[in-house]
Amino acid sequence: MIVEMHPYIGLIEAIKQRRAARSFKSDRIPEAILQEILELAVQAPSGFNLQPWRFILVKEQQNKEKLQACAFNQRQVGEAPVVLICCGDRSVKQMENITSVIQLGEENGIMTPSYANYLRSNIPEFFTNHPSFETMEAWTNRHTMIAVTYMMIVAKSFGVDSCPMEGFDSQQVKQAFQIPESVDICCILALGYASEPLKEYGGRFPVNQVCFQESYNQPFPLTS
Repeated sequence: MIVEMHPYIGLIEAIKQRRAARSFKSDRIPEAILQEILELAVQAPSGFNLQPWRFILVKEQQNKEKLQACAFNQRQVGEAPVVLICCGDRSVKQMENITSVIQLGEENGIMTPSYANYLRSNIPEFFTNHPSFETMEAWTNRHTMIAVTYMMIVAKSFGVDSCPMEGFDSQQVKQAFQIPESVDICCILALGYASEPLKEYGGRFPVNQVCFQESYNQPFPLTS
């Protein structure tokens, strides 16, 4: 079967139309589209380009049922053709991974010796002092969720619905899917085709209610 790889809808509409799917059809996602969703998701940015996200794709029904049991029996986990366990790897701060990032930059022709030295010295210092986060898990979750957001929007552009879920027992999931101690579970993401109307649009607060200018609670002027 030839799969049309051009997105079905544009970026703005994909953002506006994406809603959490509460139930999924059994229809499989074409492998070419699934791979494209993943390829584009990992184009997400990350601090120092460390790319801490890790995704476990769960497709086999028996494994989805095992995951569903760890996720308070939410039906989306058992119904969706693909469910991703979205994780953040705390070990990316180790020098082995820093070296891999440097090599990746060299392969792409953008890594200079001075910047390589900067990464080797500054990344360990950054994670030792961690001035902007309390725990390493908080840092990896930040960046993993950026990639998950990319994934949901890209998926919608190809007509694939999604449902991100926080309802699960982390320790049960880690044990059931052999997830290492240094890897934390950020969320579970179900992907597929909604079998019933998507969740109704709940509205969003206006920009001038959530955006400020120059300092907190200082009004953001909207253009008329």
